[in-house]
Amino acid sequence: MLAQRYAAIAGAVSARFGGPYHAGKLIWQGEAVYDDGGSIIDPGTPVEFECMVQIDSVTEAMRAEAGYTDKDVRLIILAPGLGKVVDTDAALEVLAGPHTGSYTIAGQSLDTLGFAFDGRGRGRLAG
Repeated sequence: MLAQRYAAIAGAVSARFGGPYHAGKLIWQGEAVYDDGGSIIDPGTPVEFECMVQIDSVTEAMRAEAGYTDKDVRLIILAPGLGKVVDTDAALEVLAGPHTGSYTIAGQSLDTLGFAFDGRGRGRLAG
């Protein structure tokens, strides 16, 4: 598949030259279990997927989106082999590179080639 080849090339170039893609993980919180009274009896188990991510400047189109703030960044997350569709329920932890830290995801869409999820993240929370 062409998208897998592009992702492999991007990963190899990043490994060789130190970027622009860096190790990260996407984290979805588990589904909580409630008792009859509405109290949480089990918070659920978080699900994590390793990924490669590039943090970049937002596009003009992203700046025009509702809810944009000047702390937003562009997230480009390599899609092939990820194992799950990126959505706004996920949190992103960037583990290496110049933008390490935690991010929330404000919006993501898969590019037409299926190479990467491209969207806006909510400012760096740490790192």
